[in-house]
Amino acid sequence: MRDPKNDPKPVKPAAQSSPLILDIDDFKGDFSFDALFGNLVNEQLPAFRLEDLEAEDSLPNGHVTNKFVGSQQGASSPLFPEVEKLLSLFKDSCKELVELRKQIDGRLLNLKKDVAVQDNKHRKTLTELEKGVDGLFESFARLDSRISSVGQTAAKIGDHLQSADSQRETASQTIELIKYLMEFNSSPGDLMELSPLFSDDSRVAEAASIAQKLRTFAEEDIGRLSSAVGNAAASRGLEVAVANLQDYCNELENRLISRFDSASQKRELTTMAECAKILSQFNRGTSAMQHYVATRPMFIDVEVMNADTRLVLGDQAVQASPSDVASGLSSLYKEITDTVRKEAATITAVFPSPSEVMSILVQRVLEQRITALLDKLLMKPSLVNLPSMGEGGLLLYLRMLAVAYEKTRELATDLRTVGCGDLDVEGLTESLFSSHKDEYLEYEQAALRQLYKVKMEELRAEGQISDSSGSLGRSKGASVAAASSQQQISVTVVTEFVRWNEEAISRCNLFCSQPATLATHVKAVFTCLLDQVSQYIADGLERARDSLTEAANLRERFVLGTSVSRRVAAAAASAAEAAAAAGESSFRSFMVAVQRSGSSVAIIQQYFANSISRLLLPVDGAHAASCEEMATAMSSAEAAAYKGLQQCIETVMAEVERLLSAEQKATDYRTSDDNLVPDHRATNACTRVVAYLSRVLESAFTALEGLNKQAFLTELLNHWQKFTFNPSGGLRLKRDITDYGDFVRSFNAPSVDEKFELLGIMANVFIVAPESLASLFEGTPSIRKDAQRFVQLRDDYKSAKLASKLSSLWN
Repeated sequence: MRDPKNDPKPVKPAAQSSPLILDIDDFKGDFSFDALFGNLVNEQLPAFRLEDLEAEDSLPNGHVTNKFVGSQQGASSPLFPEVEKLLSLFKDSCKELVELRKQIDGRLLNLKKDVAVQDNKHRKTLTELEKGVDGLFESFARLDSRISSVGQTAAKIGDHLQSADSQRETASQTIELIKYLMEFNSSPGDLMELSPLFSDDSRVAEAASIAQKLRTFAEEDIGRLSSAVGNAAASRGLEVAVANLQDYCNELENRLISRFDSASQKRELTTMAECAKILSQFNRGTSAMQHYVATRPMFIDVEVMNADTRLVLGDQAVQASPSDVASGLSSLYKEITDTVRKEAATITAVFPSPSEVMSILVQRVLEQRITALLDKLLMKPSLVNLPSMGEGGLLLYLRMLAVAYEKTRELATDLRTVGCGDLDVEGLTESLFSSHKDEYLEYEQAALRQLYKVKMEELRAEGQISDSSGSLGRSKGASVAAASSQQQISVTVVTEFVRWNEEAISRCNLFCSQPATLATHVKAVFTCLLDQVSQYIADGLERARDSLTEAANLRERFVLGTSVSRRVAAAAASAAEAAAAAGESSFRSFMVAVQRSGSSVAIIQQYFANSISRLLLPVDGAHAASCEEMATAMSSAEAAAYKGLQQCIETVMAEVERLLSAEQKATDYRTSDDNLVPDHRATNACTRVVAYLSRVLESAFTALEGLNKQAFLTELLNHWQKFTFNPSGGLRLKRDITDYGDFVRSFNAPSVDEKFELLGIMANVFIVAPESLASLFEGTPSIRKDAQRFVQLRDDYKSAKLASKLSSLWN
């Protein structure tokens, strides 16, 4: 629709038959009904201003008037005079809209018809294009098939041409080879009439190639024709050619090797490389490679071999130590590695296949130079006639073997880094030591046995010297004590055993790469340690037992009867004191031996847990078997310790018995009635016994178990039954029992402590009046039987007729 502001011609109402109000263009683009309506009615409505409206609606006094009210009250003027125009405008607009719709419908119908017509034409065109494309594809397919056929034909022609050219070339070469073959087949050993090719030094490579081809051809032909019948003459002729070719190849190879040697001396690497390349056609150059390696100075110079020996072993008149050998091997192997590294640079620059040459070189180094050195270094000793420890014994051989093996393995690793081709340098290194490793375990066990034997001889020698020098001028008891102390078990010696074993285990780790083999070796070596420690401890305990036995013999020698003179009794008492001193010293020595045995076993157990057990795990049952062997090995030591402890108890109880017999007086428990003040002191016998036990048992706090303390209690009961008691003596007995009980209580044996408490109660039978005996044990009927024996020891037992009284009361 035309915009009234931009169009100078206003829109006229429909009543005046003016031009069309609406146009189709009004509905194009961004259509807005509000804009269309505004354009229609704006020309018909009067100008409207907000200020006029506010002026009309407001009065001077501030009141607001109602315009509609005023219009109703006014005359007959219409309320909205433009309504008629607008109605007419709207009607005309509706008619035009209807007309426009008809026009649009008509146009749409015509467009649909045109579209249908064009669609039919388009479909026909597409159908024709599809047929054309199909035909084009068929043409392309025929063309592709034709091109493929032509290509295959061309390829076949090319193959035929290539085959024909190859055959022509082969035929040409064959003709030429036959010509050369005829030259070689002329006469045996005659190489003078050959073509200039075979004598021209500038064409040596070509001559070598042709000679190799001729020899290969002739040898194959001989092999083929020798089985055919009627070709003997041909075979003989080819044999002549083969012989001449072999002679020529040998002569040519020698000539090239000679030239190679000459260039090698002058360090002309280019010439060496040319000769090596030509020689590679003869047996893949093996002879040239081997010749080059064999001519290295380190393989042909005798002085080099002697220098190796001097560097490692030093002066032959002096036995080299393993540390010196290790240092010498490190220096020698470093020198060898540097030499091989320099040779590797030359080999890489000269030979077409340097890795093969390096393999030959490294193999030659290990098999010749290293083997010659190891043969001098590792002289395997005899297991029948062992070398003396002054010469180093088997241990020196094993240490040398370990040093040589470790250093040679390091050399193999260094050579692998430098380069050794496909050579299994580690496997070759292992083969150098195979004869030593096969018998290694036997030598290790024999070395440990030899070390133990020598150590025991040293200890025996030291003990004999000390015994002979220390026993002069001493009493027999002092001599026993001295001998016992000088042959004591030493934890230091056991530690030395473990140190030997640790060194052996370290060699097992070095020589055994497989966990199962390592576990087997470790178990065998550890078993040697168990045998050594078990034997050493058992022997030490037996020696300590021997001193106990000798002390017991001394003690029994001075046991006298009752009818002897005073002088004899005094001498016997003095001798008994000496025997008691020997027994006490032997007791202490045996306790020290037991304590050191326990420490030694603890060292073995700790060593097993820290170093051995983890190495046994790869083999099922090895750990448990070693634990069982450890327990079995210690059983002999335990048996000796048990017997010795029994002897210790016997020694202690014998001394207790002697003290009680010598010190206990009949008047100790039967004091005079004139003494009105009771003596509450312990008897002299009790004091001496407790002092003795405290003294000797200080070094063996756990030596007396509950059963042994029971034996001590039994000894006391038997001793007291030799005496009679009055009330004052009963008080002294009770004090003795208290002291004995206090001493035994320190050993933590509750059952024995309880019996000493009951013994203190039973001591009351000597203190109370006869009429109170019946009520004394009413709360403890369990000790009534023992109490009856104690009552019989009262000094008034017969005079008070206690037997009949107690019998009537307790029965």
